Amino acid sequence: MAKRAFLIVLDSVGIGAMPDAGEWGDEGSNTLAVIRKHPAFDCPNLTELGLFGIEGIEDKIAGGKACRARMTEASKGKDTTIGHWEIAGIYSPRPLPTYPDGFPEELLAEFTRKTGRGVLCNKPYSGTEVIKDYGEEHLKTGKLIVYTSADSVFQIAAHEDLIPVEELYRYCKIARELLQGEHGVGRVIARPFEGEYPFKRTSRRHDYSLLPPSDTALTVLKQAGYDVLSVGKIYDIFAGVGLTESRPTAGNEDGMNATIEIAKRDFNGLCFINLVDFDMVYGHRNDIEGYAKAMTAFDRRLGELLPLLKEDDLLIITADHGCDPQTPSTDHSREYTPMLAYGKKLKEGVDLGTRESFADIGATILEWFDLPTDRIFGEGFLKEILQ
Repeated sequence: MAKRAFLIVLDSVGIGAMPDAGEWGDEGSNTLAVIRKHPAFDCPNLTELGLFGIEGIEDKIAGGKACRARMTEASKGKDTTIGHWEIAGIYSPRPLPTYPDGFPEELLAEFTRKTGRGVLCNKPYSGTEVIKDYGEEHLKTGKLIVYTSADSVFQIAAHEDLIPVEELYRYCKIARELLQGEHGVGRVIARPFEGEYPFKRTSRRHDYSLLPPSDTALTVLKQAGYDVLSVGKIYDIFAGVGLTESRPTAGNEDGMNATIEIAKRDFNGLCFINLVDFDMVYGHRNDIEGYAKAMTAFDRRLGELLPLLKEDDLLIITADHGCDPQTPSTDHSREYTPMLAYGKKLKEGVDLGTRESFADIGATILEWFDLPTDRIFGEGFLKEILQ
């Protein structure tokens, strides 16, 4: 009989600062506590599952149907890539490099030599503002707009009339080959734009991710013959490694539509979902109201998903880092994350306390499919929650 697991990552829904948050400038951050206080926040399904019964949550609500835990990030990082990699079983002893002062000149000189094009900007910038400020100079000079953010990214913006998208993708592949080792950023991102000033970004963005450095729960599952389906930016985060099917999405609503469609299908394996709007649209813009409304909208869609779960299904809901929208920073925050595990074969309301690594989730999913966990980081907890 087919077994299924659904792993939903609420991108950036942290639940409180980790003990080392001060080292990252994130002392006192608590994404969930901030959005929960907004009147637009209304999440009865998550409440019933036990989100507010997790250890360390402010104003705890006891009980809940799901098994629950507070997850600690063992890796050194607070970004999407390292967070997801750890969920899937990779420990990262060093954070991915970031470039608050821009990329080294010698690196850009080699990039220019290989592409034949100069570089503009070379500093952290908003993607919409950078094309306003540098778009016209780019069109006059033919130089590429290279910029970064608080994340570990190397972004290249180019006007589609000047540089066809396939050519921009080729430049990104050159950058990806250069950006390894010490300068191994999480993602190289193509950012095409079009039109006249103030210009508009097109939908032909493409990410070139760093390959995962070791096995993950995804590769173990795939090699054992299971389906490994991805929804949202999971494909980009893992550079496609360990996946059998991928569904890109245009935000949370589209992501939940895809997840509900997949839940109505027969498959045998894992469906791994990332809901990016919490982070990209609301967290990074310090939009507390928008974030609260997005959580409420997710909760409604969760109410549609829960009745579709079958006898042999496992649902895990978690996050990959924080992004407290109340702090002055618009960057991610170093926070604990929630873990809710729910299914008809699980005990009700087991409190697992605080776990030592996000990777315990990946190990538990392998245990669900009766697969060995020795190839990945993390300690599974299935025996503690299985009936």
